[in-house]
Amino acid sequence: MEKDYRTASGKFWQTVRRLRRGKQLSANTIYSGGGELLASTGDIVGRWKEYFKDLLNPTDKPSVEEPEAKDSEVDSFITQAEVTEVVQQLLGGKAPGVDEICPEYLKSLDVVGLFWLTCLCNIAWRSGTVPLDWATGVVVPLFKKGDRSVCSNYRGITLLSLPGKVYSRVLERRVRPLVKPRIQEEQCGFRPSRGTLDQLYTVHRVL
Repeated sequence: MEKDYRTASGKFWQTVRRLRRGKQLSANTIYSGGGELLASTGDIVGRWKEYFKDLLNPTDKPSVEEPEAKDSEVDSFITQAEVTEVVQQLLGGKAPGVDEICPEYLKSLDVVGLFWLTCLCNIAWRSGTVPLDWATGVVVPLFKKGDRSVCSNYRGITLLSLPGKVYSRVLERRVRPLVKPRIQEEQCGFRPSRGTLDQLYTVHRVL
């Protein structure tokens, strides 16, 4: 562990967390929506699919504003400089998506590799469609607390394609200056350099 800490603090803390948790048992059964206990693998997988489908597809959808005229800078071709900057900011040690491409693979790309990744991004941008792997996420349920057989006692994280994330991040960086004036100052979620501590501080000051 001492060696892990000196060479890679991330690996060190992963080891610490694993030792603290100890052995964690996975649920061999899960309750259906109607309260029936499911035991077969097929039924359990089907229940998880049903649960996350209902959770992530609410019936009440927010209203969407009509888009304004396109900005020439936003609508222009994606440059290799944009892609390179986003790739350099990727964090290592993250789980890959369905395509099994790790961030380390992308960060090790040379100029030629970054050129072809930029070409893929431009094909997606101009066609309005993305590769299937970019649009496919692997949902992993993580246990929180309570009964392990109850789906609502888990939170799901979605593992997405890293090349798809690069493409999404490039687009997000382009539209951010246009969207920022419309965002309320109180919003901290999904905004850089803001988080829970900012909200807690605000509440503390108000109270």
